[in-house]
Amino acid sequence: MTIVLIRAFILYLVVMFSVRLMGKRQLGELQPAELVTTILISNIATLALEDIEIPLLHGIMPILALVCFEVLVSWISLKSVKFRRLISGSPKIIIRDGILDQDMLRTLRFSVDDVMTALRLGGIFSIEEVQFAIVETNGSVSVYQKSADQPATKEDVHTAKKDCNPPQVIIADGQLREHALASIGQDRKWLDLILGNAGISIPEIFMMTADQACRYQIIKKDQKNQKG
Repeated sequence: MTIVLIRAFILYLVVMFSVRLMGKRQLGELQPAELVTTILISNIATLALEDIEIPLLHGIMPILALVCFEVLVSWISLKSVKFRRLISGSPKIIIRDGILDQDMLRTLRFSVDDVMTALRLGGIFSIEEVQFAIVETNGSVSVYQKSADQPATKEDVHTAKKDCNPPQVIIADGQLREHALASIGQDRKWLDLILGNAGISIPEIFMMTADQACRYQIIKKDQKNQKG
């Protein structure tokens, strides 16, 4: 019995260290690769606890190996957009301007009940109120309401708001996203003018977002935000 308790304590420490090393995401926020690693770690730890004939080192080494592999995959994902999309996929739009994309729902195997549940959790009960709904890579649904259906602020009391799409990520970690630039109705000439006036280049930018009204936000690498 004492041996089992000691093994359990050691494995507990190893698993806790592994989870902390992987990051601080909640279970529902795990990417596919992270979820698979978490499941495998729990199964390996269980085997080493159930069978004391298995050397403890045979349980610890696979766990540490999986964690190292996950950290490596995460590092490569940060450096390569293509690899990140291969491992985690990409967000998918299921509602655009109040219209449900049925083909995308079938591709994602989302039912109408799944969609309505996600909307209700966000305090929305009608698809017509939704400007955009996006299924994120971790399976969660992000919803952007139409301007007319958003809660009013003091600034809105005497101002009529027009419907517009949410800001798009134009530049991420020094890499330009051409499709996002086109989605807000702008081209490279507009972007070059903005960056030229700001005196910065694309590789210097950690993130830049912009919307159809040409409102933009620039976050330089390791520096404060710039807005326009």
